[in-house]
Amino acid sequence: MLSAENISVFRGERLVLDEVSLTMSAGEALLLTGPNGAGKSTLLRVLAGLRRPDAGRLLWQNSDILADVAMHAAHIAYLGHQDALKSGLTLAENLALFARGESLDDACAIFDLTNLAHVPVRLFSAGQKRRAALTRVVLAQAPLWLLDEPSLGLDARSVERLGIALAQHRAAGGMVIATTHVPLPLDNVRHLTLPGAPLVDLTGWEDVP
Repeated sequence: MLSAENISVFRGERLVLDEVSLTMSAGEALLLTGPNGAGKSTLLRVLAGLRRPDAGRLLWQNSDILADVAMHAAHIAYLGHQDALKSGLTLAENLALFARGESLDDACAIFDLTNLAHVPVRLFSAGQKRRAALTRVVLAQAPLWLLDEPSLGLDARSVERLGIALAQHRAAGGMVIATTHVPLPLDNVRHLTLPGAPLVDLTGWEDVP
């Protein structure tokens, strides 16, 4: 279980996050909503251990994450706006860094990348790079996925594949926290609306209280 208690973050003298709290349990999904500048990406980076909060506590299974950030890294798979791929390497070479013994063929099939396994990533389109980055998330075998605009650059079919991957991860007890400005294929999802965000359902599925 992940818990964030009264997380506050300053950027210079500007308060970006003001005492934000959340909890996540196995199988749950949380959608972060808010306008640009509301602190969604900052919150994801804090939860990933990439940015220390200025106040508040982060707990994983009731243990302080900030006491051992390196240990926490094994629990999370983080996808930011950048795809974090080495352009000079092939897709298979990029993914091998995260495979942990998992089959690259099976992983590539999830996002329809099998035929591109031995193509240098520098030749990929923006959508193909995003699918490759999502494949890296799957390969991490981490219980918590932190996804910043995961559908960025994806076509409709790839968004469907993303929905399948998210559902399978949750069915296995995984957790998902995502930001988005467009509908995502997530059902039974909770919302955390940061200050100034519109209270709308961005899942593209059923309304969630």
